Amino acid sequence: MKRKVLLIYTGGTIGMEKDYETGSLRAFDFGNIFEKMPEMNLMECEVFVHSFTVPMDSSDMGPMEWKMIAELIFENYKKYDGFLILHGTDTMSYSASALSFMLKGLQKPVIFTGSQLPIGDLRTDAKENLLTSLYYASLYENDEAVVQEVAIYFEYKLFRGNRTLKYSAEYFDAYDSPNFPILGQSGVHLKIEKEHLFRPDSGLEFSIDTHISEEVLFWRIFPGMKLSFLENLSEVKVLILQVFGSGTIFSTNETLEILKKIREKGIEIVVVSQCISGGISFGKYENSNVFGKIGSISGRDITAESAITKAMHLTGNKNYTSSFAESFTKNICGEISVDL
Repeated sequence: MKRKVLLIYTGGTIGMEKDYETGSLRAFDFGNIFEKMPEMNLMECEVFVHSFTVPMDSSDMGPMEWKMIAELIFENYKKYDGFLILHGTDTMSYSASALSFMLKGLQKPVIFTGSQLPIGDLRTDAKENLLTSLYYASLYENDEAVVQEVAIYFEYKLFRGNRTLKYSAEYFDAYDSPNFPILGQSGVHLKIEKEHLFRPDSGLEFSIDTHISEEVLFWRIFPGMKLSFLENLSEVKVLILQVFGSGTIFSTNETLEILKKIREKGIEIVVVSQCISGGISFGKYENSNVFGKIGSISGRDITAESAITKAMHLTGNKNYTSSFAESFTKNICGEISVDL
């Protein structure tokens, strides 16, 4: 029996083709993908296509679209064995991270992929990304899905979605997972690193929690910055500060006083690193002690994309009984390392 995969086309470069008269890229009808890629008919899985009515540039993807995708997966969860989401590359790490928090008790693969070149381009990376993603989305052993989490497949590598970042707008290997090993790799054989795969709590029934708050602000610290800009924050419940190295910031009395004022307003402060690799370690350097004094939350080795979407998901979410700080420091679905 062939496994059934629902392919959800949201938009992005992968669904483009060049108009050779104008030289411009245009979206093509993804319902005709089997004509564009007849090799899909040779796959060992059945592929069904659902397209967004209007294909979206990934820079337009946000909370509303994340909810749409989550609800679509929930509605079709029992009909299909896996899900493949075609998405623009610029914000794919944000969407994959958000979905990882929204999909509870997931026991089927949800794979994101895209491409750097349109599917109609002669040198495109789209076909390999699409075909191999379908393999991972339909991979089962002993009637159990091998991948039971939200992942990104790109340029021969399978990553945990909420551990990724896009680091290149130029090269085909555009994604990296600097603080967590890859989940799999494709070559002559498809490889899976089973010891790195996430598994939900046993017995947890699949459900979705589409709560997303937009009362989250992300701010990158830089030398010479005036922290006074942050004194008059309004409509913000969580401030994510991206600071230097393992958690340092300029050490002045003004820094302490302004951050204390922010905390006195009831605003949570989450601290993440500007470094791609490594994480936050309060107390390692004296210039990080200010965060301990004001009760900041360490983001450990979380990515910026995952920190933002996790904070959006937790802020004001009544489905979490513990405090925001307790929930944020908990490893919900493999987004942080617990041994830092």
